[in-house]
Amino acid sequence: MTDPLEIGSSGTPASPAAPEGAPPPVRTPLALSASRAADFRQCPLLYRLKAIDRIPEPKTRAQVLGTVVHSVLEDLYALEQSERAPERAAELVPTAVGLFYEGGGSEVVPLSGRAEFQSEVAALVSALYGIEDPRRFSPAACEQYLVTSTASGTPLHGYLDRVDVAPTGEVRVVDYKTGKPPRPRYQDQAMFQMRFYALMYQRTQGVVPAQLKLIYLRNGSWLTLTPDLATLTETESQLDSLWAEIERAGETGIFPPRTSRLCDWCNHQSLCPAFGGTPPEYPGWPGRRVIPLEVTNPAAGHAGPRSTS
Repeated sequence: MTDPLEIGSSGTPASPAAPEGAPPPVRTPLALSASRAADFRQCPLLYRLKAIDRIPEPKTRAQVLGTVVHSVLEDLYALEQSERAPERAAELVPTAVGLFYEGGGSEVVPLSGRAEFQSEVAALVSALYGIEDPRRFSPAACEQYLVTSTASGTPLHGYLDRVDVAPTGEVRVVDYKTGKPPRPRYQDQAMFQMRFYALMYQRTQGVVPAQLKLIYLRNGSWLTLTPDLATLTETESQLDSLWAEIERAGETGIFPPRTSRLCDWCNHQSLCPAFGGTPPEYPGWPGRRVIPLEVTNPAAGHAGPRSTS
């Protein structure tokens, strides 16, 4: 699913380059997601190429695996509570995989690898039952899309995989991961995303989540964090500072590359000066998306697979 904040007025995705003689595409103002925040912290040039230039990136097997697993889990929790047995969850997998291939999935996972791919999806879905029993509770929301801003006006948006609300009112925000869990020294970086989500929830609902839970289906592990208002205030300040950096870079057009070991997995080395490449001509800063503070959650969910960004 294309990022809802990166859609032109015609309802089609904005394109990085228009055909010769065609009018320029609509350039939608930007908002900050957890993924784009992580991109800028990793490498300002990477952020520019993804968020501003909109350079297409090939989908990877890992990305589509995550998308399909999320789709199955969303369908699972849409069932009546008593129907969410492991056998029923397994029955949802072939349908989700079939829809993936109907949408052109063979370009990422060849048909010759379909059986292996489906088995991997099934194993990851089944792993959830080693962590929690979906028959024991019903989420308040799945794949909830939130739009809000900080008190200083930094525009925020993103999807929450799942929101649980206890009978006594406590809120838990849950996120599923299909990759490997991070090493201990990188766990705080992984939880940054969850603090981002918790801040959005607090800004839209007026409630600080009692728990943030990051579930790693591949090995049946999880990380939890109990945030408080001070934690979210600090996160808000960090995002305001980050967005101020992004806006300064946007106005000047200066997005320097920042090299790290993650460069080995970057799709944009041919456009990076650190690797002898040249970025495309800077198209200019599209500006920020202005979100009125009273506008909170215009859509509680969505139809179809979501973006993994």
